[in-house]
Amino acid sequence: MMAVAVVAILAAIAYPSYQDSVRKARRSQAKADLVELAQRAERYYTLNNSYAGFWASVPAGQKRSPRDGAAYYLFARTPNDSDVNAFILSATPTGTQTADTGCGTLTLNQAGAKTITGTMELSRCW
Repeated sequence: MMAVAVVAILAAIAYPSYQDSVRKARRSQAKADLVELAQRAERYYTLNNSYAGFWASVPAGQKRSPRDGAAYYLFARTPNDSDVNAFILSATPTGTQTADTGCGTLTLNQAGAKTITGTMELSRCW
């Protein structure tokens, strides 16, 4: 009986920590994908001298993270795809990743400025 109690206590401590690690790994993948999209936008700008139309050129399968399997983040360009001189890309958590409230939605603009909607320090999320 004592062994069961010890295992239960360890599980109660370890499982939330494991879930936090999984959310952090998913966030890291989303950040990498978001930076890749920003680099793609810059290449588009180099070729077209405009960001207008960039988001329409991104295949639907690349507007989520991870690209295969269940999506944990959905990407969007704001405010719209007609702005020729600027972009803001956002990664919004979805599904079980919405429990990552400390960071919330991650954003990245054409100047490389990063923001979050959560309550954590920016450096802990980015």
